[in-house]
Amino acid sequence: MAINFSIPAYFGYMLSITRLKSFIPKSLFPDDDITAVAANLRHDSAALNSAATDFGHMVTDPPAAVLFPSSMNDIISLIKLANSLPVPFNIAAKGCGHSVRGQAMARNGVVVEMASLNNPTRISVSGNASDGFFADVGGEQMWIDVLNATLKHGLAPTSWTDYLYLTVGGTLSNAGISGQTFRYGPQISNVVELDVITGKGDLVSCSAERNWELFHSVLGGLGQFGIIIRARIPLFPAPNRVKWVRMLYTNFSEFTEDQERLISINGSKQNGALDYLEGLLLMHDGPPDNWRSSFFPPSHHSTIISLVNQHSIIYCLEVAKYYDHTSRHTLDKELDDSLNGLRFLSGYKFEKDVSYVEFLNRVRSGELSLKSQGLWDVPHPWLNLFVPKSRIAEFNSGVFKDIVLKQKMNNGPILVYPMNRSKWDDRMTAVIPDEEVFYTIGFLNSSGFDNWEAMDEVNKEILRFCNSVDMKIKQYLPHYRTQADWANHFGHKWNRIQDTKKQFDPNMILSPGHKIFNS
Repeated sequence: MAINFSIPAYFGYMLSITRLKSFIPKSLFPDDDITAVAANLRHDSAALNSAATDFGHMVTDPPAAVLFPSSMNDIISLIKLANSLPVPFNIAAKGCGHSVRGQAMARNGVVVEMASLNNPTRISVSGNASDGFFADVGGEQMWIDVLNATLKHGLAPTSWTDYLYLTVGGTLSNAGISGQTFRYGPQISNVVELDVITGKGDLVSCSAERNWELFHSVLGGLGQFGIIIRARIPLFPAPNRVKWVRMLYTNFSEFTEDQERLISINGSKQNGALDYLEGLLLMHDGPPDNWRSSFFPPSHHSTIISLVNQHSIIYCLEVAKYYDHTSRHTLDKELDDSLNGLRFLSGYKFEKDVSYVEFLNRVRSGELSLKSQGLWDVPHPWLNLFVPKSRIAEFNSGVFKDIVLKQKMNNGPILVYPMNRSKWDDRMTAVIPDEEVFYTIGFLNSSGFDNWEAMDEVNKEILRFCNSVDMKIKQYLPHYRTQADWANHFGHKWNRIQDTKKQFDPNMILSPGHKIFNS
């Protein structure tokens, strides 16, 4: 569908090299920089339409122009240009556009298509056995490409997202979570160095020891302080295979207690520790499998469906343990020892043995299937929450057993699994509940273009319930409309965030789609 765009007058000169050069003092920008920015700016309908939408398909915020940078110098020049104006324009970096509520948009500003920087040489592996191995990765690179490039060296990162067709800069700007997080931490805890272009147009290398304030602020910082150009990620020997197990429960307390027992064994080199743990709900009138993965044997589908319909909700515990030829002979005993004593339903334990790549890239086949049916590029009214362990039983009774069942929320996967706070770094901008163990809840809904608002109303009902009982939840991939709500979200970090914003993006031009400082 075509979108009509209103382009502010000041972008007229941006799209004309002659006027652009005449407007900007030569002392600020070399002629080559001005030419490169102007040459790589587009305002045709295809570029603007692409930048005005995202995976959520619920928000449309058109920019005035789109930058397709040929190098990071183009981004630096664009940011300095914005800051040189009496009224700076906003800038948003866009990776794969997988946000759901316009977070990577810049109304009447400029969207930077980071994929334009994509080059295989921007993933390089270095290091040695004594000092460790690392991947230096461009912020525009997708995690699937990081996986493929590092596996050529027999190495891989340890922390992933469930879906790998996301950019490194995008997930590090949020947190980057999945079933590995309980043991290895979120992706933001697995970075040792960054190159960042700040909101002032400065290219800064930073780490926990050098320019640490920027380093910690950018990780989980929702793009507010700078654009991630490079990340250095620790690598470890990659396994070859994965033993993948699912177990079904009818009792929520037993389900969560078993999860919590399993994640308590979480040392990176601890014997008996699992490598992955998640949980999900199987809902009345819903299929046993979903688009995220096809797991259950077809021969058991009717039995599982009957069980779900009998109980309305079945809780599914999902775990995985990696192995290679050196650990194959001990795998079964270690896994049996880990799962010994769990209280899942007898006869409802299912196993798969798959390659490491197949496991990490398990969501891809579902994506391709939905795309072939025209069901991928549809509205996604998602809601992602962090819930304190002490309130998870109340969440089950008030949300899963009440709101979810009454509203028949079976239009996408519902995830529920615990994490350990000790694996997160509180110096970073990302916020989580105060308790040592907390749960991530993901309502990954899909809808038609005519009914997404009704689904979003259910999300709002869930949030109202959580607030009414003071559950002290935190949103992951947060969405708020007022600065007061953002201040409440960030809690004790809010004053620091305001100060850091003034330091690294004083004109508040970056990442306006979150509406933190641009509401």
